[in-house]
This record gives sequence, structure tokens and C-alpha cells, in this order.
Amino acid sequence: MESRLRLLLLMALATALATALSGCSLFGRDRAPVPESSGSAPVISPEVERRVIKEPRIDTEDFELGLYYGLISVEDFGSNPIYGARIDYHVTEGLFLQGTYARSGKVGRSSEEVLNPPIDLLNGDRTYSYYDLAVGWNLLPGEVFIGRKHAFNSALYVLAGAGNTSFGGEDLFTLTFGAGYRVLATDSIALHLDVRDHLFNNDVTGEDKTTHNIEFNLGASWFF
Repeated sequence: MESRLRLLLLMALATALATALSGCSLFGRDRAPVPESSGSAPVISPEVERRVIKEPRIDTEDFELGLYYGLISVEDFGSNPIYGARIDYHVTEGLFLQGTYARSGKVGRSSEEVLNPPIDLLNGDRTYSYYDLAVGWNLLPGEVFIGRKHAFNSALYVLAGAGNTSFGGEDLFTLTFGAGYRVLATDSIALHLDVRDHLFNNDVTGEDKTTHNIEFNLGASWFF
């Protein structure tokens, strides 16, 4: 009798325990899972102001046609105004070819002519002109800034070439070396500042020597 009573008590206790465990499981399903914390929220949210940048629309044409005006110091004959034209062909972003023609008015008188007025070393032909073909290279492409909101593309370049100079009634083979600075003012117009040295042998003063004729000029060009 006691063994049956114990058996019944054990069965009742097992049933009650199973019911309690089942209720806990069902009760837990009604709650949403607690999300795991990935870290504390930032105290300050950064706000970055985006600048609107306008990219230059540079023309992709390879030819450049320009005019210029300046001064040339003809050795032994003083400084004289000079004006000319040039055309460039840009082979690459760095390399370009340039053809130039320029002409000066009547050059000044040499010191010997001033001291001896009847003497005319140039026999009345005092015009000075030249043409040449040069190879140029853009050394330092960059930008020039005017104020805080305006930037212009620019380049420092060097060049070397050869051609002919007409002076004193003679045609003289000439070597040309120079450097310049180019600023792209608009999408197709550039401004130039150039300095050049024109070297040729000259004997108009009675001495055969290599003369250095330094030229400074300002110009503008158009890409097409």
C-alpha cells in the first residue's frame, strides 16, 4: 500500500514539474529578444560641409595661335620694340612645337655711329626680323590663384630652336633659347610672358662675333 502511495506521489510531482517548465518556456516566447549593445552612441555627430567644386572645361584642341609685343635688345644697337605671331602644336601635355615670326622697326644707332654721324654700319637697312622653329617643354604645370575663389591653370616652360634673322641686309642663321610662363585665362585663351636669347654671328661692326640679342614680350593666344 505504501509503495503504491509513494509511486502516485512521485508521478504527481513529476507531472507538476513538467507543467511548470512548459509554462516558463511559453511565457518567455511572448517577449522580444533584447538586442545586444554594440557600444555607446557618439556624444557629438560630425557635420561636414561639402564644397561645390567647378572643374575647368579646358578645350582639347592641340593648336594654339598667338600674337605678342615686346622689346628686343639688339647687341650694339640698343633696345627696340618688336611684334610678332606664333603658332604652337601641342604634341603631348608636356611637349609642344612652336613656329614664330617677328619684326622690329628701325633699330637704333650704335655708339660708333653716334660718335661719327656720317657712318652708317647698316647701309640704310635698319630693319630687324626673324623666324624660327622651336621645341618646348612644360616644366612646372600648376595653378595661379587670384583671391580665394579664382584659380587659373598655368605652366612654366622652356624652349630651344633655330631659324633665320634678317639684319643689316644679311640673312643670319640663328639659335634661340628661352623660357616662358603661360596662364590659361579662360577655357581657350592664354596669356604669355616670354624671355628669349637669339644668338647669331654678326660682323657689321667690323668684328666677327657671336651676338646675344635678348627679347622680352607679352602675348595672348587662342586654342583651336
